[in-house]
Amino acid sequence: MTTLNNLQNENEVLISLQDVYKIYQTGETEVHALDGVSLEVRRGEFVAIVGASGSGKSTCMNIIGCLDVPTSGSYHLAGQDVLTMNDTQKAKLRNKTLGFIFQQYNLIPKLNLCENVELAMLYAGMPAAERRKRSLQLLEQVGLADKAANVPSQLSGGQQQRVAIARALAGEPAVILADEPTGALDSQTGREVLGYLQLLNREGRTVVLITHDNSIARQAERIVRLEDGKIVYDGLPDGDEAAVQ
Repeated sequence: MTTLNNLQNENEVLISLQDVYKIYQTGETEVHALDGVSLEVRRGEFVAIVGASGSGKSTCMNIIGCLDVPTSGSYHLAGQDVLTMNDTQKAKLRNKTLGFIFQQYNLIPKLNLCENVELAMLYAGMPAAERRKRSLQLLEQVGLADKAANVPSQLSGGQQQRVAIARALAGEPAVILADEPTGALDSQTGREVLGYLQLLNREGRTVVLITHDNSIARQAERIVRLEDGKIVYDGLPDGDEAAVQ
């Protein structure tokens, strides 16, 4: 797979959340989805953010992905202050820096695999011939070049997730943000998809994995566990407090 050219600064902080709160008002009740979260992720790390339902991990993912903004605190992505940006600037930074992988794949049903992978490059203004060439290269890397003309419904769930991985790599992002990427798959296929993420990480990608599955989370190098909107553990995957209860 693609190897990043700028791996020399391995200590670079790519994701920095400082004292982040996300507060929702429900009637007269304040709900603290995130309650003073501070988190740094450095280039080349493989981090799993874990927690039970309602822990705040999805809110954390949305803020990291520039899909939501905190009520207070600061967020820097690749050295840039996200909270000072307008929507267009955030979209440009998101498309340049982040590659997304979702539980339900989010492929376009009417487009073939090559066209699905091309979509991000189309938004970036890449010429058609270059888009097609890179799309086929990425599909080859995930073992699906022979199915480039197929539509998503003709593939298994694991194959669709591999297309989603190829699509996430289209813009050569510094960070892969994977939201429950194995959640809709059987255990064997899930392990295969996780293997692709581990390979990407070995080749230099920073991977942030959102999951509630302890067995998946333990494959990361570092676990950050959220509970009631707070970080209650940040350390090695074999730590006593790493597992979701």
